Amino acid sequence: MNARFLGIADLTEVPSVAVVVDVMRAYTVAAWAFARGAEKIVLAGSLDEARELKARRPDWAALKDGPPAPGFDLVNSPGLLRSADLGGRTVVQKTTAGTVGALAVKDASLVLCAGFVVAEATARVLRARGSEAVTYVVTGEDGRADEDLACARYIARRAAGAATDPSGYLRRAAGSRAAAELTEGVRRGAHPDDVALCLELDRFPFAMVAAPEGPLMVLRPYAPPPQAGGTPAAPPPGP
Repeated sequence: MNARFLGIADLTEVPSVAVVVDVMRAYTVAAWAFARGAEKIVLAGSLDEARELKARRPDWAALKDGPPAPGFDLVNSPGLLRSADLGGRTVVQKTTAGTVGALAVKDASLVLCAGFVVAEATARVLRARGSEAVTYVVTGEDGRADEDLACARYIARRAAGAATDPSGYLRRAAGSRAAAELTEGVRRGAHPDDVALCLELDRFPFAMVAAPEGPLMVLRPYAPPPQAGGTPAAPPPGP
């Protein structure tokens, strides 16, 4: 399996299969939102779009980076989200890098969004699909974020079927600038447990697939195919 690791600005063509990685914190938060009952997540292109969607659908929950703000119900923190009741609701998410990365590859045949919390489920989808080439979109720090690179490389190894010790990848992520900024309180709208929650390997059994639904890019949980010997699951969206 040919793996490329690119920042958002390095995407010069539409990949066939893309894995958009944002560990701290967009796609850790998205996974927690599904675990707390969210039906789907609409990935907004701007704060104004997120506000407009929320204004049109007051029953939806709008989520953003940073501190609480008018027009938004939630902030981009797994520690703060883990007690939310999102049963059956739609979440509108706008973050600095994660949602931008997914929208940048919206025309790919398969878009998976990932962090460590869904790493193995994501790798299982890739193994089942048998794609020859996968582009990993490293969203943080213009493609240089240690936590996102570590997670992307770990998933790529597992997608290739390699037995892989996760400890080194998790240590790299724990030593990242993002982890330091969260720990030191530099990033607002955070909880003291955010870093630990972002480094929980395979906390959730589902992958997350983003696909266009009308004019919107929508993220949904997806049950990956079972391990060898199980009953095959339906394929994810895409040709």
